[in-house]
Amino acid sequence: MERERLKLAAAQYPIGEPATMAEWREKVAQWVARGAETGAELLVFPEYGAIEVAATFGSAIASDLQQTLSAVAGLADEMDAYYAELAQRHDVHILAPSGPVRRADGRFVNAARLLTPSGRMGTQEKLIMTPFERAWGIAPGERLRVFDTALGRIGVAICYDSEFPLLVRAQAEAGADLVLVPSCTEFVSGHYRVRTAARARALENQIATAQSPTVGDALWSPAVDRNAGAAGVYVPSEANLSMTGILAEGQLNEPGWITAEIDFLALRELRSGGEMRNAADWPLQPGAQPLAQEVEVIDLKS
Repeated sequence: MERERLKLAAAQYPIGEPATMAEWREKVAQWVARGAETGAELLVFPEYGAIEVAATFGSAIASDLQQTLSAVAGLADEMDAYYAELAQRHDVHILAPSGPVRRADGRFVNAARLLTPSGRMGTQEKLIMTPFERAWGIAPGERLRVFDTALGRIGVAICYDSEFPLLVRAQAEAGADLVLVPSCTEFVSGHYRVRTAARARALENQIATAQSPTVGDALWSPAVDRNAGAAGVYVPSEANLSMTGILAEGQLNEPGWITAEIDFLALRELRSGGEMRNAADWPLQPGAQPLAQEVEVIDLKS
């Protein structure tokens, strides 16, 4: 049976400078607890939020980009296990902060993990690198995925990926009603680029999108030294759903959670009977081709 409604919470997450992993665990536990207290079933954290654990290695490593990537990647399994524990403890799904993961060939990818209360985990790697990531030596991921969950079918488009319409279109054609957009942008201009993309993807596919950014300065880190953004949950602007297309939006650079309830039933009805038919009329564009076959579906229900 398809899910009709979902309440989610998106973080405006400040990059900290934890001295120890115990301090990091305490911070994360408090954030997840506060997110769960809102009644949300899904908590969305931002891109590169995992980088803050580099501070636990001391300034010599934390101030060096390549050593930071290696150190954080070395803790990926431990961080995943802790978020999985918190997901089970609070009975919530969690999109954990993305971070570097080392592949078998030695290169790093930027990976976000979706964890369920039952202990299942799905991974979406970022597919298109920004100029900064190319300079860092981050490699592009290989597969575009959607995740079947107890909450519905969910896609993840990490920051810059959301700015490329065909990626999210493929996820929508593969059945995603919701696409999560974790982001990490240095300037307000970057935030608005990703915000514009998230809103456009919601409009053209007649789905919901949710952006979660890093906020505040972390001048100890060469990777996430400056962060600007605001969380938002977006849908098409249609009279029977939302006049503005904005279900919720936070204050710029203010740490905390924003929440919204998404009406999946109304979105599905919109795609067949709304004011406009953006999703159905997509193939009318010159060059449009079916894209669902490019997406791997991962079962996280059991």
